Amino acid sequence: MKKKIIANFKMNQTIQESKAYFTKLISKFENDKIELIVCPPFTSISIANFFARGTSIKIGGQNLSDEEIGGQTGEISAKMLKDAGVEYVIIGHSERRTKFKENNLVINKKIKTALKTGLKPILCVGETVSEKIAGKTVEVLRKQVEEGIRGLYENELESLIIAYEPVWAIGTGKFASVKDIEDGCNIVRKAIQDLYSDKAGRDICVIYGGGLNSVNSGKILMAKGIDGGLFGKSSLDVDSFVSILNKIK
Repeated sequence: MKKKIIANFKMNQTIQESKAYFTKLISKFENDKIELIVCPPFTSISIANFFARGTSIKIGGQNLSDEEIGGQTGEISAKMLKDAGVEYVIIGHSERRTKFKENNLVINKKIKTALKTGLKPILCVGETVSEKIAGKTVEVLRKQVEEGIRGLYENELESLIIAYEPVWAIGTGKFASVKDIEDGCNIVRKAIQDLYSDKAGRDICVIYGGGLNSVNSGKILMAKGIDGGLFGKSSLDVDSFVSILNKIK
């Protein structure tokens, strides 16, 4: 299985900046051992899809509504994302959980809505620093996984990516050790195994996100049981990001 590498631009890049970014990315990116998924802001999705058409690069959304249509001012639906050329969508990012109070029930509904529309969900899970200190990492991760995917059939897991993103390692300057990362991803796999089957636990795509950069990504992405990485800030500089991408084995 190819490594899944996801770039989350968050609230960065205008349409013109995205044009410049994708022009350079497409001319320099040349690693056929990874599947690259770029998640620009909503305003840049169409232009990103235009540039990525005919290449191996996939386009993702950063969020979606848990409703399919209707009076949801300021939201974007799964159908709209699909129509704009999106294949993947990030769901349950810690910034959505904390700033916008999205709970596991809402996240579960979003995952089901995405799957129903033919989108592939990227479910983000992770513990806070206080939860880590209190020794609740296993409890928190299992609950986020179990409640996030409740009601899914085992075959639907083939379209799901789970990103382990410890909240304490996102934009804080603190970095998770390889052991922290392997332990977190193993908790996710064990949860899937207990909910479904040994095969499901082995086959589920589990990636890591949280402070990935040009210095630590090589070692982390080679760690046992890590199927890829979710990059945030470090994906915004296209030259630096392409350099990281082209070194991934």
